[in-house]
Amino acid sequence: MFTVERTGDEARVLTYKDDNCVACGICTNVCPTTSLRLGPVVPIARGLIEMDYLSVNSNTCVLCGLCSIACPFDSLSLTLDGEEIKELENYPKWDVESSINEEECMFCGRCYSACPNDAILYERSLPNRNNLVRGEISINEDDCIYCGFCDDICPAGAISVDADIKGDNYSIKLDESKCVYCKLCAKVCPEEAIKAVCTICMEADNIKIPSIKGNVFIVGDDCVYCSWCKEICPVDAVTITKPFEGSLSLVETDEAQCKGDSCHACQDVCPCNAVAIEDNKSVTNSTFCNLCGACVTACPQNIRELKRTSMKLTNINSEAWKDSLNNLIGK
Repeated sequence: MFTVERTGDEARVLTYKDDNCVACGICTNVCPTTSLRLGPVVPIARGLIEMDYLSVNSNTCVLCGLCSIACPFDSLSLTLDGEEIKELENYPKWDVESSINEEECMFCGRCYSACPNDAILYERSLPNRNNLVRGEISINEDDCIYCGFCDDICPAGAISVDADIKGDNYSIKLDESKCVYCKLCAKVCPEEAIKAVCTICMEADNIKIPSIKGNVFIVGDDCVYCSWCKEICPVDAVTITKPFEGSLSLVETDEAQCKGDSCHACQDVCPCNAVAIEDNKSVTNSTFCNLCGACVTACPQNIRELKRTSMKLTNINSEAWKDSLNNLIGK
């Protein structure tokens, strides 16, 4: 993380947050004074070097804010007199979105598990199982021979048997909070030491339908718009609008070819988990790729070709900024 400040009639502060940075190089591409520089991206991504992806030459940075506006991932922030320029009316804004409709969400947790950047906060509360599973069970330890059959067959892990023959120590424990009253333990017991009764069927009409509640939220600053959450959601409760449209491809030549398993730099830096190595070649899943360009920056063979056809950056009023920002989409 770094900070560059200027004081005077207008206080300007540029802040870089390395935790949000994906090493895409967008900011270095648009910087009009070439004050920003990416470090050794691949060794940093692999944990071989402890340093930030991005550094700044504070002597040449003019604090124009173009890098802050161009970054779709909020890793750069410029404030004017304490106010974030992205919130000011006359500055460009990214028209991107990542949200989950909690009214449609079933709180299955699949989005939480799939997110490559831990950008989803999720919790789920289940009903008390004792209100749903009912019955009675007892163990007569006078008849028990501690054979362990019940322990081995119990599907819920509700019974545990400890039989230390050499130490002459025997015990059997029942955790009724786990018992589902399936009666398998009673059926398998050779001494009929276990008695169990399931009353679920008899009381079925009195058992309420389970209500599963929860909370789920996408942390915007951490989201890279990869759409894993959207694609994996079984009820279409997620909305993702990516910052760019376009394509990414390998352009190999006789002199430069993908090294696949022996390199995998693209796979190591991809913030979207969109790159895989198949048949010793890099393959990018366009469904999950956000066209950030981190893999292009990292590729030592320079054979990855990124073509952005459009971007969701709007309200670009300055002609000078328009020229710089349009370079991101090849205009």
